[in-house]
Formats: sequence, C-alpha cells, structure tokens
Amino acid sequence: QVQLVESGGGLVQAGGSLGLSCARSGRTFGSSFMAWFRQAPGKEREFVAAISRSGSSTYYADSVKGRFTISRDNAKSTMYLQMTSLKPEDTAVYYCAAKMDSSDYYRANGYNNWGQGTQVTVSS
Repeated sequence: QVQLVESGGGLVQAGGSLGLSCARSGRTFGSSFMAWFRQAPGKEREFVAAISRSGSSTYYADSVKGRFTISRDNAKSTMYLQMTSLKPEDTAVYYCAAKMDSSDYYRANGYNNWGQGTQVTVSS
C-alpha cells in the first residue's frame, strides 16, 4: 500500500523560512508525478507546486512563485518544499499528493494518493 508521510511543519514568523518533506513508501517513487497542496480553514484545498517524475520540470501557483521551491530525491523516495519569505496567508495544512500522470496537475481531484498533512502557521 502506498503511503505518503509529510513532516517539517511548524510555527514561523512572517518573512521566515520552513522546509517540508514528503516520504513515500509502497511503490517506485520515481514513477509518480508529485505535488504539494494546502488547505486553510474554511477554504478549498489549493495547488501549491508540482514536480515531474525526474524532477526536471516544476510548476508553481502564482501565489508562491519565487518564494517556494519544490524538489525531489528519487533515491531517497522523498519530495521537498522549501518555503521562504513566508506570509501569514501561507498558513494552512500542507499535503503532499501523488498520481501517475501530469495532466491537470493543479486539480486536487486528480490525485489518488495523499499524505495526512502537516500544519504550517505563519505569525504576523
């Protein structure tokens, strides 16, 4: 069974940095297209960033472009999200997700594997 486990969330002041990790088990990590989504209280889950199987292509939401960096290490079966210049509006539960293809990568309903989420709180 595929498992995704996020780690690295926490509390940080505005302008600070935080790194998230997503470890995957259960099948070949390198065969999956991966992404980060987030969900704030009372809001829908939204796309943050995605990365191709090889890591050669990355995609970002406009709201995080230039501040967040997604990466992956297939040898370690782990995906990362480095977040800098954090803002209070970045506060949310962050989820990693996986699917087999890259179509409509920004749509949450296209992903069939999800982690349990990790809380990121940015104080002003």
